[in-house]
Amino acid sequence: MSIDKKTVEYMAHLARINLGDKELEKLSTQLDSILDFIDTLKKVSIEGVPPTSHALPINNVLREDSLAASLPAEKTFSNAPSRKNNFFTVPKVIE
Repeated sequence: MSIDKKTVEYMAHLARINLGDKELEKLSTQLDSILDFIDTLKKVSIEGVPPTSHALPINNVLREDSLAASLPAEKTFSNAPSRKNNFFTVPKVIE
């Protein structure tokens, strides 16, 4: 498959990107080489190769949940600049 300058110009128009003549020429060359590489990859035999989503195995590191005492409310709010009941009060940030 080949990409010419006119195709790149059309894609740039769809993406609402303004490209100069040099940029169109450079992108058409680069996209053409990318598509050639993809065609080469299509020819590679992958018979017997299992599909993977990552190069390395990924495992979650989990820990056991354990119950612990909560911080008392008075100690929690001891350094708060402002509070109302058991809530922190902060200035309004909506304009």
